[in-house]
Amino acid sequence: MRVTEHLLELRKRLLLALAGIFVAAIGGWFLVTPTLNWMQEPLRKVSGQAPQLNFQTIGAAFDMRIQVSLWLGVLISAPWWIFQIGAFIAPGLKRKEKIYITTFGLVGIVLFSGGALSGMWVIPKAVSILNSFTPDGSAMLLRADSYITFFMRLVLAFGLSCLAPEILVVLNFAGVMKAKTMLKGWRWAVVLAAVFSAVANPLPTAWPMIVQMAALIGLYLLAVGISAINDWIKAGGSLRPRFGKNRRKRKHSEASSASEQ
Repeated sequence: MRVTEHLLELRKRLLLALAGIFVAAIGGWFLVTPTLNWMQEPLRKVSGQAPQLNFQTIGAAFDMRIQVSLWLGVLISAPWWIFQIGAFIAPGLKRKEKIYITTFGLVGIVLFSGGALSGMWVIPKAVSILNSFTPDGSAMLLRADSYITFFMRLVLAFGLSCLAPEILVVLNFAGVMKAKTMLKGWRWAVVLAAVFSAVANPLPTAWPMIVQMAALIGLYLLAVGISAINDWIKAGGSLRPRFGKNRRKRKHSEASSASEQ
């Protein structure tokens, strides 16, 4: 395919991904109320009473519903837009590699879901710790859009961060990047993991950031290891042919020595 055809295919996949998110967001509109109640549960546990989120303008509540609907659309349609990423790469792969890309898609869904769930696990602890800094005798008045954006950003950031190592493996299987190239950039990987963990993690203590950074580096090293095995296999690193060659050489040497005798 020419470059223009690749760009047209990319536009097609992006439009399909956006259409899927839009359709899922329509369904998410009917789930906004229970979702908002669930998002406010950490505040309810901290204060011991029903939380009060403040809206600064008349249309702020409507804007927030749209924002939450789009967020739900991204989460619900994750299998769809992850599939579109794989469908864009698949035409450049062989039949066996297409099986790999299907596996990558399923693994990507699991990784994204696991990252999103870890973000949901962090949020109640983050709210509890951040609320502990409120001085005695004062009340914390939360802007609705600020709190909801904080919640959604954290969940999406954790989910997307877990997809980064899989993207490296996909690039390796597509022949774009070798494992040696990935390993040479380990310094950048550590820096990016540290920066991301510092920005995405709202907890003021260093331990959650260190744990998240270690998890990201571990996923990066796992991606490098899988890519190295794939490079080794592509280079003819199978053990069976080597054993076969050695056996044939041994038989040939025995036959030649017998004829000489």
